Amino acid sequence: MLKAFIVDDEPLARDELKYLLKRTKQVEIVGEADCIEDALEIDDTSIDVLFVDIMLANETGLDLVEKLKKKGKHPAIVFATAYDEYALKAFQLNAIDYILKPFEEQRVLQTVEKITSFLPLKNGEKDTVAGEKKTPSDKLAITVDERIIIIHIQDILYIGTMEGKTIIVTEKQKYQTSDSLVTFEKKLQGTSIVRVHRGYLVNLDAIVEIQPWFNSTYNLVMNDGESVPVSRTYTKELKQLIGF
Repeated sequence: MLKAFIVDDEPLARDELKYLLKRTKQVEIVGEADCIEDALEIDDTSIDVLFVDIMLANETGLDLVEKLKKKGKHPAIVFATAYDEYALKAFQLNAIDYILKPFEEQRVLQTVEKITSFLPLKNGEKDTVAGEKKTPSDKLAITVDERIIIIHIQDILYIGTMEGKTIIVTEKQKYQTSDSLVTFEKKLQGTSIVRVHRGYLVNLDAIVEIQPWFNSTYNLVMNDGESVPVSRTYTKELKQLIGF
């Protein structure tokens, strides 16, 4: 059972979301707040996911998430809001999902299922069978326009974000999905695909050239000719992985 905390300054919106979450029979509501001040006092070890509105009194839900991170609190985040123009910023904050008001029951269920698949990795649990570590699959399932597409992981060149969507680039084509970049990062742990920038994951096997850039950053030239930036945050790890 997922433990959820809701932050929204509209009581009716909170009640609607609580009702739909309880209908899934997979979520327990452990608390709620109507302002940032109260939400900042949450104990993130006692909750799995934070559902937060964008527009709160005086500040935004984006501000709340940034403040929680500064306090070292890292619950899974789902933005539940009437404003779709903040999706890009939300996913830059590593939100798992972004759902719009008025809430639809099927959409809420989809979000809960996404959280459930994400949380075992988030909490550092090992996916085991009879005590043995599970070998990562060589395939990845992605949702594209309500279809589930299966692609081979080795075919992925890189994964990036654009206008609130996640773009998966393979050797043959591009796929656009609403799943967040952090979701794919978790799914692809243990593979050759790693994060090199807050907005990009790359397949190490698809890099053909590393170009030094400014301030100790780099550009990666992929085998389709496109360039992917490497931020300073991930430079050291990349050097260790590739050995340059």
